[in-house]
Amino acid sequence: MSDSKPSVIFVCVHNAGRSQMAAGYMAHLGQGRVEVRSAGSMPADQINPAAVEAMLEEGIDIRAEQPKVLTPEAVQASDAVITMGCGDACPYYPGKRYEDWKLDDPAGQGVEAVRPIRDEIRGRVEALLADLLA
Repeated sequence: MSDSKPSVIFVCVHNAGRSQMAAGYMAHLGQGRVEVRSAGSMPADQINPAAVEAMLEEGIDIRAEQPKVLTPEAVQASDAVITMGCGDACPYYPGKRYEDWKLDDPAGQGVEAVRPIRDEIRGRVEALLADLLA
């Protein structure tokens, strides 16, 4: 990694739940020290309302975010690539840090089911952030 700030991209299939929550936490907890992206291999039309509600409970507003399509350029521009169930749809580039986070998919679930997923994402983002900034 260079002297510039580290960058991370969070990727899931729809870019509507898990990856958006992870990006929201990284942006919030990283306080501008990390460049944050998120994308999906098959983006949804909108962010999961239960994910939005769960994040608002944490004081993080992701309502303005939109699901984005995963591009090779976005992966190439990131130091760390965190995937969440997109499997082979995620492009691979040598020299990048890859992690696949096994997380339940919050799609179609109520906020009660999304909270434990959100909380697990927070713990993983905190660990990743500490590692990226070490």
